[in-house]
Amino acid sequence: MAGRGGAARPNGPAAGNKICQFKLVLLGESAVGKSSLVLRFVKGQFHEYQESTIGAAFLTQTVCLDDTTVKFEIWDTAGQERYHSLAPMYYRGAQAAIVVYDITNTEAQTYADDNSLLFMETSAKTAMNVNEIFMAIAKKLPKNEPQTAAGTQGRNRGVDLQETSQPGRSQCCSN
Repeated sequence: MAGRGGAARPNGPAAGNKICQFKLVLLGESAVGKSSLVLRFVKGQFHEYQESTIGAAFLTQTVCLDDTTVKFEIWDTAGQERYHSLAPMYYRGAQAAIVVYDITNTEAQTYADDNSLLFMETSAKTAMNVNEIFMAIAKKLPKNEPQTAAGTQGRNRGVDLQETSQPGRSQCCSN
């Protein structure tokens, strides 16, 4: 959060800010840390032993970027094989996805580079890069069209999540 590591603090909308709402899904195998990552981002908490998600969990969090408040609708999907058939229902219409994996799988950086994807190693346990990954995604999402209450506009547009610079500290949400 703002006092730890210089990351922008997730916060409510600032006065006069444009508000954009985006659906974001977390995908990955079972027990790789999807729920832990979301819990760290939304509530600033980490539990050493997190129960498996059943189906999917829904959480929201807002972040401030200059003159824009970005509201994430976060869908944390279950990774167990028996829930794989449900996944398309949860990620349909999402503007962004975070693929969470076990860091011992070293193919991810190459895959991200080859496909021009944003890549960042995170740790829900230590909070390393947790806020930063969500801020980097918020900066990449298109914010030129106003979002409806349901956040339906712009859902079918592609988003280039190629990283161009390190995420910086937001000035609008510092307390």
